[in-house]
Amino acid sequence: MTAEEFLALPVSETAAFRELVDGELLVNDPTLLHNEIQSQLLVALRGWTNAAPDRGRAYMPADVGLDERNVYKPDVLWYAAGRVPDVHSPPPYPLPDLALEIRSPSTGARDVGAKKTTYERFGLPELWLVDTAAEQVLVFRRSGATATHFDVELELERGERLESPLLPGFALELDALFDVD
Repeated sequence: MTAEEFLALPVSETAAFRELVDGELLVNDPTLLHNEIQSQLLVALRGWTNAAPDRGRAYMPADVGLDERNVYKPDVLWYAAGRVPDVHSPPPYPLPDLALEIRSPSTGARDVGAKKTTYERFGLPELWLVDTAAEQVLVFRRSGATATHFDVELELERGERLESPLLPGFALELDALFDVD
């Protein structure tokens, strides 16, 4: 399937859970745990963006067009100030500055494989892969604007803090993120 065909699909109750990866239509139904982690990440990022001017904007999943075979829908995406898309424009939206993917047993291999590689190839500055089963966050980022690939890789676990040079002053304790009972 092409990106054009994907974007022309009729809106349905599963539209929020589908994306195009290497020309293949994928539909994943998130669990309550996935939704809880996603909500916490969005609230944390929105709190940070709203605390001061020029901190960009964080969004729930939205179709991000990469090429004719890939339209991803990150679980949370953040655009830096000056790059925030017009909320009235139709999808697909441009590549964000930060994409957050919440991994599950059915999506984990693809997230760290094909999707990470494609995000990297198209210039995504930073990717967070949140693994709810392992209670860890894998961070892939570029060390600077001229870096051609993700040359910084972090594996953060409970007891550690999630921070980013893209988000000065942002910090999220992983214990708080994963305490969802």
